[in-house]
Amino acid sequence: MTTTAAVPAVPAVPAVPATPAERARRLAGGGRRRLDPGTVLAVGAAASAALLAVSAAGLVLDDRTITGAPAWLKPAKFAVSVTAYLLSLRWVLSHVRGHRRATGAVSAAVAVALVLELGAITTQVLRDTSSHFNATTPFDGALFQAMGAVISLVFLATVAAGVLALRNRDLDAGVAAGIGWGVAVSLLGMAEAVLMITNGAWNPTGGHTVGAPDGGPGLPLTGWSTAHGDLRVAHFAGLHALQVLPLLAWALARGTGLDPRTRARLVAVAGTAQAALVVLLAWQALRGQALLRPDAPTLLALAVLAAATAAGVLLVLRRPPRGARLAASRRGPLDRAGAVPARARLLQRRDARPAAGRGARRPGRRRAGVGGRAR
Repeated sequence: MTTTAAVPAVPAVPAVPATPAERARRLAGGGRRRLDPGTVLAVGAAASAALLAVSAAGLVLDDRTITGAPAWLKPAKFAVSVTAYLLSLRWVLSHVRGHRRATGAVSAAVAVALVLELGAITTQVLRDTSSHFNATTPFDGALFQAMGAVISLVFLATVAAGVLALRNRDLDAGVAAGIGWGVAVSLLGMAEAVLMITNGAWNPTGGHTVGAPDGGPGLPLTGWSTAHGDLRVAHFAGLHALQVLPLLAWALARGTGLDPRTRARLVAVAGTAQAALVVLLAWQALRGQALLRPDAPTLLALAVLAAATAAGVLLVLRRPPRGARLAASRRGPLDRAGAVPARARLLQRRDARPAAGRGARRPGRRRAGVGGRAR
């Protein structure tokens, strides 16, 4: 009978306490797993929607006016715009594959920045003064400069979001066009705000009205000037391309049977047209014209833009898909009878040749046997 020797127990190694830096890294890693970029942007959109509800109540209960408009109109408009932007950016980032840290940084920066901007606008409403182009006191001037820095951060984050999404090689061509053109035209709309900052002829600290100080009569809801040029119109048309063009790409994918390349070309036509419209509206405003009072050159430019857009759409739809063009190029010209293309007829003869068998004898020829003798 054999006995098994007892294995000596291995002494337990005492656990080394984690350093503060290691604990911070673990907590940060766990936070990234629990809070994804989509959630961050959804929380920011929910906060913006809450401000919209407060602003709607303020429009009903508060009869104050700031620069000729209801006091709570600007927070309401910005809340709508920010909510739409955050949800659109959430959709764009949903097409990113990998890059968790980058998408997390982009979503956090944009959400925090825009919520802070809404807070600054609301603060100025509570102080009964304007938020934009206001340098009445050092606090007002510092707050407006801070808002400009916030928008610069949002501009850069939008560029990063578009680049990250378009790096996805598996992205549908039509959807990719919607994201690319939507981001590009939206950036153009953001950049158009520089014209407001440099508009010092009528407003010493800048403003959106061309031809008079800010605060004149305006359209319902938007407040756009009805008597003079207003740079906010072009800003609005460009900024919300981030919703219009991706939505167009989605509608084309769902509601048509067009191939991805054709849908991408249609989105490109629409994106070019919207970018041209932003330039046209800015040009109209810089000449001091109200949106609803265009002159003959403005109407002519608008007609040319509409005709060019319609022609672009027709050219895209009349252009056959790439596969059909390749097949047509392979068929070659028709023969004189017009029945079967000559090249196709030659290919049919070549393909029918093996049907008789490779070892079949041809008439008038004899096979040679061993030693070269015919048999």
